[in-house]
This record gives sequence, structure tokens and C-alpha cells, in this order.
Amino acid sequence: MNINIFLSIVMVGLSMIYFLFKPMNLKQTQDKEIAQFSLEKFTLNELDKSSMVTKMNGDEGIRYNDRYVVKNIDYTDNSKEFLSNMKAKNGLYKEDIVYLSGDVNFKREDGVRFFSQKATYNKRIDVASSNVKYVAYLGQNYVTGDSVTLDNKNNKIKSKNIYAVYNLEEKKKK
Repeated sequence: MNINIFLSIVMVGLSMIYFLFKPMNLKQTQDKEIAQFSLEKFTLNELDKSSMVTKMNGDEGIRYNDRYVVKNIDYTDNSKEFLSNMKAKNGLYKEDIVYLSGDVNFKREDGVRFFSQKATYNKRIDVASSNVKYVAYLGQNYVTGDSVTLDNKNNKIKSKNIYAVYNLEEKKKK
């Protein structure tokens, strides 16, 4: 075989490969974080030797390396003086802090409760707070304001721009 014919066949073959085959388009993507596991309609209980410490319910939960992401969260903390319960449409539990958003309902066993659209509960220092408008109740008394901080450890409530309604009862003389 003549070398010119051989080189012509190779050139035609390479030209066909170049024009007929499309090279792969490789797309560069960022590494996405991968969930360790996901749960539907779940209950997680944290127990110690004597009792239940925390309980978390949800419709859908995803566990990542450093946090839980929960839809329709119902979180109960029984580790401090007052039992506290929080409910919201969305929750994020990370490093002993619960971040809540969407129709937040916070209740404490002594009757203190507040409603807001966003709230944060720090389990380590036992403080619940909301930096958006809220309504808080204690019995028939209620308070509205722009932000609230509920320090369960020191039994103090701080708020800004409040409007309060208190029902006072007179003590009957004997």
C-alpha cells in the first residue's frame, strides 16, 4: 500500500471523527452537601439515665453532617427547670440551637407562651428569642411587641416596643 493512500485514509477518518462526533460538554459544578439520612413522620428522643431530655417530632427530617433540617417541627426540651415546647413549619437544629420559622408557637410549662414568625432557642443557655413581631400570653394577660427574649434560667422576659394588657384582680378583705 502506498504511503500517500494510507495517510489519506487516516486524514479522512480523523476528519470524520472531528466533524461527526460531538465532544462531551463537561459542566463544572460545586460539590453539593449530601444528607446522611432522611426521615418521614418521625420522633427522635434523647434520653439520659433518669428521664427524657429532648423530643423532636417532624413530618420530614434530613440529617446533615452538622445539623438537622425539619419540616413541621415539634421540639420539646425537658433538660432545664421549665419544660419548653416549640412548634413551627420549619426548624433547623444545630449545635444545641433550634432555629424556627413559620408560625412559631413557644410554650413553657408554667403557662408562658408566645407566637411569632421566627424564633431561636439556645438550649445551652436556656434562652428563647424572637427578633420579629410577637404576641405573648400568661393566662388572660398578653403582650405584643417587636422582639422578645425569654431567659428561662433567670426567669426574665425582655421586649421592645410593647403593648400590654393585664387583668388585675382585687383581693377580697375578710
